[in-house]
Amino acid sequence: MKMLPLRAAIAAALLSVAVGVSAKPLVVCTEASPEGFDMVQYTTAVTGDAVSETIFNRLVAFKPGTTEVIPSLADSWDISDDGLTYTFHLRKGVKFHTTDYFKPTRDMNADDVVWSFQRQLDPNHPWHKKSSVGFPYFESMGFKELLKNVEKVDDNTVKFTLTRREAPFLADIAMAFSSIYSAEYADQLLKADKTGDLNNKPVGTGPFIFQRYAKDAQVRFKANPDYFLGKPPADALVLAIATDNNVRLQKLKANECQIALYPKPDDIPSIKKDTNLKVDELNAMTVSYVAMNTARPYISDVRVRKAIDIAFDKEAYVNALFGKGNATVAVNPYPDTLLGYNHKLTNPPRDLDKARALLKEAGVPDGTVFTLFTRNGGGPTNPNPMLGAQMMQADLAKVGIKVDIRVMEWGEMLKRAKNGEHDMVSAGWAGDNGDPDNFLTPMLSCEAAKNGENYARWCNEKFQTLIDEARAKVNPAERTALYEQAQDIFNQDQPWISMAHTRMFTAMRTNVEGYHISPLTTNNFATTQVK
Repeated sequence: MKMLPLRAAIAAALLSVAVGVSAKPLVVCTEASPEGFDMVQYTTAVTGDAVSETIFNRLVAFKPGTTEVIPSLADSWDISDDGLTYTFHLRKGVKFHTTDYFKPTRDMNADDVVWSFQRQLDPNHPWHKKSSVGFPYFESMGFKELLKNVEKVDDNTVKFTLTRREAPFLADIAMAFSSIYSAEYADQLLKADKTGDLNNKPVGTGPFIFQRYAKDAQVRFKANPDYFLGKPPADALVLAIATDNNVRLQKLKANECQIALYPKPDDIPSIKKDTNLKVDELNAMTVSYVAMNTARPYISDVRVRKAIDIAFDKEAYVNALFGKGNATVAVNPYPDTLLGYNHKLTNPPRDLDKARALLKEAGVPDGTVFTLFTRNGGGPTNPNPMLGAQMMQADLAKVGIKVDIRVMEWGEMLKRAKNGEHDMVSAGWAGDNGDPDNFLTPMLSCEAAKNGENYARWCNEKFQTLIDEARAKVNPAERTALYEQAQDIFNQDQPWISMAHTRMFTAMRTNVEGYHISPLTTNNFATTQVK
C-alpha cells in the first residue's frame, strides 16, 4: 500500500494557520501542572497539552477535530503487503527550536526519528536508563514486543519493521509517546552530563518554543517562527494553572484567560448566556472509572469487587456530577462510538442485600476500611472529585464498608496509584487515537499491571490473549468479535467500576478564533488567536 503526499493546496487548507497575526498573548486556564517535559515518561492529558501539543511533533498527526491520520513530520509512507514494514519519507527543511540552551546545526532527519524510538526500545541505548520511570506508554502499548527494528535508510527515510501485523499502528504513532526529539540536543546533554535537562528544558519541532515553567502557576511559550506549518498567530502562549474549575471560569469572565478548559457541566447554560463568552462541545472518547486494586487484601476477591459495584448508585453519581444529557452511565471500559463495543452487556441492578451477602461470603468484616484516592480540582472525566468520593463513601457505608477518602494533587495521586498504595482510585481516560486498543492495552493489559499504569493491577491471561489477537487483525468484523469477548471477561472479573462516558466542553471569549475541540480531548493552540 502507498500513502501519497497531500497535494499542496489540500495540505494548506487542512494544516495552515490563520492569516492575520495578532500580537496579543493567548492565555489558557488549564486544570493541573504538567508532570514534566520529557513526554515519553508521562501519560496524562494535561502533560500532553503542555508538551506534545506545543513543543513536539510526530511522524503522523490527527487532522484537527478528528481521528483521521494525516502526514506530519513524514509527508508520505509505504506499507508492505504483509503489513510488517512501514517506510516513512520525512518532510525536508523541518527545524528544531533555537533556544538559549540549544542551537541546532542541522534540520530534523532520520537520526532523530531513530533516536526517539530506539531510546525507548533498546535497553543498551545510552539514554534508555535515564528515565526514572521507564517509558510507561511505550511499554503499556506493547511496543517493546511490537518493534523488531527502527532503522535509517537515508537522511530522509526511516524503516520500521514489526514483529506482527498491528492494525492501529499508524494511529499509535500519532500519539504523544511517539514524539520526535533532537538527537543532536540529546548528545549535547549526554556529553555535558546534564541529561535531566531533557525533562526541564525541552526542544522539539512544534508550534511553540518553551520559555519557562513556574510549578502550579504557569507555563510560558513563544511562537516558533520556523514552524513547518507556519508561525502560530498567537505570539505568546501561557498555560495558567488553576485546579478549581470555578476559578478558571472567573478568570475567563475577567479576561485573565481567553480559554478555560473543562468548565463544570452545570455551568454551561450560564456561560452560553454570557455575551462575552462561547462554548465548544462534543461527545468525547472518555471513560471515568474507579479502579479496584486487585493486589490488595479482600479486593483481590472478585466477590468483593462485585459487591462494591452493585452497592454504588452510578445513575445518581452521573446525574449529580455531570447533569442531565452531559454523560452516560458506563458499562464497558470504552464508549459505544468505538469499534467492538459490546452492546449485549448491561449494568446489574443496584442491590444492597446482595452486596452484603457477597461481602459476608468473602469473609469481609463489617466496618472494613478501604482507601479511595481522588484528586483535587476537577477535569472532564471528574468535574467534582470530592462529591463523587463522598457519594461512594455514603453508598458503601450502607453495606458495612468504610471509605477513607484521600484527596491529593493530581501528580501525587498518579504517582501513588502507580505504586499500588490505594485500595481504590478514582480515575479517567481519554482515547488518544480513536481505536479501542488504546483503552484496553494501556490501562488493563498485564504489561500495564507491571509498570503501574493499570491501577487495578489486574492481569487476566484470557483477556490479554484476546486483545493481542484483536490488534493483529485488519478485518473490522474479526476485531469486533474479539473485543466483545474481551469485554465479557472484563465485566465478569470486575477490576473497575465503570462510571461514565462524558461530553466535553471548552469555554472561551467570543474573540477567540481557530480553536478546534478534539474528540481525543487534546488541546492544540497552533491555529488559535485572540482577535
